[in-house]
Amino acid sequence: MAAHRKPRQRSMGGSKARTAATIALAGAATATGFDGTGHAEPQLSPAQVKAKVDELYQEAEVATEKYNGAKEKAYAAGQRLKDLQDQAARKEERLNSARDALGSVAAAQYRAGGLDPAVQLALSDDPDRYLENAEFVERVGNRQNAAVAGVRNQLREIEQLRGAAHIELTSLKSRQKELKQHKKTITGKLGSARQLLSRLGVQERSRPGASPDRASRSTGARDTLAAPGSASSQAPNPRAAAAVSYAYQKLGSPYVWGATGPNAFDCSGLVQAAYRAAGVSLPRTTYSQITAGRRVSRSELLPGDLVFFYAGISHVGIYVGNGRMIHAPNPSAPVRVAPLDEMPFAGATRVV
Repeated sequence: MAAHRKPRQRSMGGSKARTAATIALAGAATATGFDGTGHAEPQLSPAQVKAKVDELYQEAEVATEKYNGAKEKAYAAGQRLKDLQDQAARKEERLNSARDALGSVAAAQYRAGGLDPAVQLALSDDPDRYLENAEFVERVGNRQNAAVAGVRNQLREIEQLRGAAHIELTSLKSRQKELKQHKKTITGKLGSARQLLSRLGVQERSRPGASPDRASRSTGARDTLAAPGSASSQAPNPRAAAAVSYAYQKLGSPYVWGATGPNAFDCSGLVQAAYRAAGVSLPRTTYSQITAGRRVSRSELLPGDLVFFYAGISHVGIYVGNGRMIHAPNPSAPVRVAPLDEMPFAGATRVV
């Protein structure tokens, strides 16, 4: 009789060990990637970091100009809403006065009993006097009817004002929602830029070309300290000269998105503040500022002209002569003098 051999049982410990090893290898493959790429973010060179940071700053500036425009429209909607509410309040006061007057007349008629005119004439001791009084009462009645019609008109006007106010309130809420969205975009872009810059060592950040560096910024301001008088004298008129002078006074001021001075600016805020100091009112955004005044070619530029950059007209500076401008670049650099060739030129406007 053949012997029956029991099947050899696998060691549970060995199976678990092999399974664990397989999982570990799979995990390692997932982490590194079978194609050798991996999921970890690649190490960027300083030049790549600078390019990406510049891109993020430019995208943030686009959102900043949209934010500035939405803020301006929200303010205008708020002012219109306030005006409509004030008008409605004044009309309601007049309406209440008219209603009070009508109520007094109605009460007097009620107290008089409202007898039929024929009966009153028949009972009158002085018919002639009664007829005179009746004519007066008719005139009063006509005036009362006119007052009633006036009340109705006031009610219609108030309803129209309330309808207009509701439209403005809806517009205001929409602009406020838009502001929040643009603000979220701006802070996100700037936060990403800061994270990228934090990857660079102190030594790399100080190298020209590694990032917007302090050395080039301070030099840009220092080597033009003697230029304001020359630039102002070449300006086409005193107001343009005053705007150029103001811009020179603000060299070194920090860039803050949404700021219009006097101690911090974004690009369009600096331009608006410079011309405000010269007695000229400009719109708030780059998109509107390029339409304020007469367009000029690059070959015609004079100090005080506004120079715009990028296809979307998202950046602006003040031309100061010799192919240079004063502008508020981005959060990594203060107000400074820079060559026009620093960014893609899009157009220019002579404001005055």
